[in-house]
Amino acid sequence: MVMNKILESSEYILSKIPKKPKIGIVLGSGLGIYVDQIQNKTIIPYQDIPHFKRTSVEGHEGRLIVGEVHGITVAALQGRLHAYEGHPMEEIVHPVRTLAALGIESLFLTNASGGINDNFHPGDLVSISDHINLTGRNALLGPNIAELGPRFPDMSNAYDPELIEIMASVAKNHHVEVKSGVYCSVLGPTYETPAEIRMLKIIGADMVGMSTVPEVIAANHLGLRVAGVSCITNYAAGIKPEKLNHADVKKVAEKAMVGFATILTETIGELKKLGKI
Repeated sequence: MVMNKILESSEYILSKIPKKPKIGIVLGSGLGIYVDQIQNKTIIPYQDIPHFKRTSVEGHEGRLIVGEVHGITVAALQGRLHAYEGHPMEEIVHPVRTLAALGIESLFLTNASGGINDNFHPGDLVSISDHINLTGRNALLGPNIAELGPRFPDMSNAYDPELIEIMASVAKNHHVEVKSGVYCSVLGPTYETPAEIRMLKIIGADMVGMSTVPEVIAANHLGLRVAGVSCITNYAAGIKPEKLNHADVKKVAEKAMVGFATILTETIGELKKLGKI
């Protein structure tokens, strides 16, 4: 059933686009306007694609954008589903699995997150070096689908070291500061308590959010190369006295767009130059 859904989604998309994508992009809260950087776009609303679900969170438009960046065909998911919306894991990772069926080999995931590390501040961009999954869920629960990947996928390098290195080099060359840190995924939808943030800091989390990890797990299962960028949109609970709200998250992410767009666009250009795509 899962494979049939992936096939039906991918066949519909392929009927609408001129060329198969090589790069996949998932755009998180407030980062969806990156699609303005994509040339020769084909725009497909999620509700038109078989088995794709509508997004419901502000800042997640719910569209698939297929076009070109530096002449490379990319497929960008403008918005994602979250477990806190009540979606099962199969539906959350279905879009990423569909992109793999379209032919992508590398996946860039983005999100908005709360800064836990004392050196992280709103507006900072952080390359995800690793993650901690505290959602209590895993995208691969249930019978393994052998056509997608092995029963026990290795997660030693969940975020591809070469992609991370290339992103860091691109950021340095374009004078964009990018930090590095461990992302912790929690279920949500409530923001964390100050006590929970103190715990996350102790176990090694630099930032916290409510997404990304299911897609990273599914992508690694598929054998895709993965890179992730977090935009720190707020201090995590208890670090500063102010209360947290989603509107502020979206605004800060949009302000960080120039640096974010440079990193993502020029990393794709560098991969083309190096013959990696």
